[in-house]
Amino acid sequence: MAMASDSGLKIFAVLALAIAFCVQATLGEVTCESLDQNACAFAVSASGKRCVLEKQVKRSGQETYTCKTSEIEAEKLNNWIETDQCIKSCGLDRKSLGISSDSLLESGFTQKLCSSPCYGSCPNIVDLYFNLAAGEGVFLPKLCEAQGKGGRRRMSEIKSSGYVAPAPLRSVEYLAAPLSAPLSAPPMAPN
Repeated sequence: MAMASDSGLKIFAVLALAIAFCVQATLGEVTCESLDQNACAFAVSASGKRCVLEKQVKRSGQETYTCKTSEIEAEKLNNWIETDQCIKSCGLDRKSLGISSDSLLESGFTQKLCSSPCYGSCPNIVDLYFNLAAGEGVFLPKLCEAQGKGGRRRMSEIKSSGYVAPAPLRSVEYLAAPLSAPLSAPPMAPN
């Protein structure tokens, strides 16, 4: 009995998704500001700009979510609302706020991103994280290749600051002066 309800639920989800895409196509273009919080994250507007979910907290403590158009452009994509299947396959969350490369530091996320169901079937998400990784100085296909070989070292080189400093070619010797006295004190003014 549970199998029948699961397959019925899957059919319903596929039909709902198909209707959503048809409505999107017939009603016009995706505008980030018109999307609700359940469709915003990982969507791409008609102009090719990525949508971002933002949270505001009112003085009363009530949280409200709004969808905004970012300045980040998607590569060769527009009018795109990410599917629930890709969100799940890639280990993402519909309620993700903003756009950040921080999740690339999590090996569990990187494993899902590099998996066949995600990497091979979700071009929007792969494009986003390809560009985020590149911003950190990492080539996503190499990261995925390293992930299969236990690529913790490569992932640890990613810094959320966006800059990975190379190691010096030879050691550097530092000269240190005591912190209590300046190297050269200015002359004292006469009283």
